[in-house]
Amino acid sequence: MTPLIQTVKRSLFLRLLLIFGATVMLFIIIIWGSLQVMNDDNNVIDTIPDFFTRNVESIIEDIGTPPNLRNASRLADELGWSINIRNPIMRWSSDNGYRLDVDASEFSRKLTNDAEVRTIDNEDIIMVQRGGYDFYLYQLARNNNDSSTYFVLYVGLGLAGLVLLANYMMVNKLLDPVRLLKNGAERIRKGDLSFRVKSNRQDELGELTQSINHMADSLQSMLEAKRQLLLAISHELRTPITKAKLRLEFMEETDVKEQLREDIDEIDLLITDLVEAERLNNEHVVLNSETVQIADFVQSVTDQYENYHGGLVVEVPELDIDMSIDRLRIRLLITNLLNNAIRHGLDNPITVSLEFAPEHVVLNVIDQGEGIAAEHLAHLSEPFYRADSSRQRHTGGFGLGLYLCRLIAAAHRGSLSISSEVGVGTQVSVTFPRHTPAAESEAS
Repeated sequence: MTPLIQTVKRSLFLRLLLIFGATVMLFIIIIWGSLQVMNDDNNVIDTIPDFFTRNVESIIEDIGTPPNLRNASRLADELGWSINIRNPIMRWSSDNGYRLDVDASEFSRKLTNDAEVRTIDNEDIIMVQRGGYDFYLYQLARNNNDSSTYFVLYVGLGLAGLVLLANYMMVNKLLDPVRLLKNGAERIRKGDLSFRVKSNRQDELGELTQSINHMADSLQSMLEAKRQLLLAISHELRTPITKAKLRLEFMEETDVKEQLREDIDEIDLLITDLVEAERLNNEHVVLNSETVQIADFVQSVTDQYENYHGGLVVEVPELDIDMSIDRLRIRLLITNLLNNAIRHGLDNPITVSLEFAPEHVVLNVIDQGEGIAAEHLAHLSEPFYRADSSRQRHTGGFGLGLYLCRLIAAAHRGSLSISSEVGVGTQVSVTFPRHTPAAESEAS
């Protein structure tokens, strides 16, 4: 492989330059060739048939001098030619439109003593001067080359279209890695850090692909290191918290002891949520799935909130169905959603509904509370995100509840969506497939 070919192969700019340069050259060639053919067609002089040049004497004799206009009209019709007769006191033509300005014609060649061939607009005409009259004979309608001109035009347009199509296909192939990079970046943005863009290109796009893959490697390594550190710290914190709880039991019952117990329980809950979130965030998470009647299960979880003084309405279908779920994690999901609804529901009624679709099961938790501003909705299921920027304890938890709910739904191949309006309330919907992978594997 020559150095020039290697340079072109490694440079996207040079390849695009060559493609567009070749396109311009081909267009110039097509346009120039078409114009040449069209000019050649237009420059063709309509020649007079030999019949007329040999028989011009007999034609003039049939017309006569002075001319018999009736005979002249008959001959014009029979021959399919125009006959133009002139002298100082008359002007007559079988072609009423006077297609040619015979006065502007120029001498071309001599036929006989009183007959010659003249030319006008690249067309030959016969002029005979006899008995004080000028006789002009020419074709009734010039043979034009419109059909060939259109043919040349269509061929030129067809070639131009083929060149553009080839240009598009080559550029489209060159830019294939851009689409791959877009799809890869989108998958990485959604959290699939194990995805890598495959490309064997050696140009600038190949280098960009390698850079994005290296970036994904670095992100995956950093997040894995963060995850391992978080799990290690959470594990190490268990021991001092357990000791603190044990020592707390030997203290006298006072308000301080109660406050300490609440604080330690909050820390313990935070550590539990962090560990559970990291476990669920692992792509190889294992669910402890078992088959349950889902409506009955939801009803049993919501029973513990029956004393909520705002009122809890549970709507489940009468005909129950079996689903394979991780009971502990789905229980955690429902309780987190209900705790959020109670915390922000302003003591108004809360509705929990379960809907069965042909392919999905939808769990809805609806409150009539303070609602959430639109700019916060897209971030609510992110870890440690809270709409209350002051992060006061009485206005919310740790910012892990909805994050955990999203991870639990995703682990069950489902999804979580939130809709809300300030002053009206909030609805959280969790959609699960009716036939989860776990259930399918058990059935097989």
